[in-house]
Amino acid sequence: MLIANIVGLATIALIIWWFWLYKPEAKNALKTDVEVIVKDGVYSPALINVPTGKPIQLRFTRLDESPCAEMLLIPELEISEQLLVNKETEIVLPALTIGEYKFHCQMNMYKGLIRAI
Repeated sequence: MLIANIVGLATIALIIWWFWLYKPEAKNALKTDVEVIVKDGVYSPALINVPTGKPIQLRFTRLDESPCAEMLLIPELEISEQLLVNKETEIVLPALTIGEYKFHCQMNMYKGLIRAI
């Protein structure tokens, strides 16, 4: 009984950390292209800082075979793209204005953020 409670509390703590406390590392796109790896349930990098006023090229490489990772959505830019396993998918973003643009899978389990600064 004690072990079940400990495992349950650890699972709850992991869920809280994953969904509310986890802060991904940022990657600055000083160039006009950024490579994003989709692996083990996360986008890496999950936080991408980009300059405003320049088109940005994102190259997603999906190494995660989970069906959840198959689709990439950027709702604010009306972008929906299929990511194939072990293939690179190139997405060109238009010149962005200052703001934050979320990207995620179709179930919103994989999450990322593009910050135009």
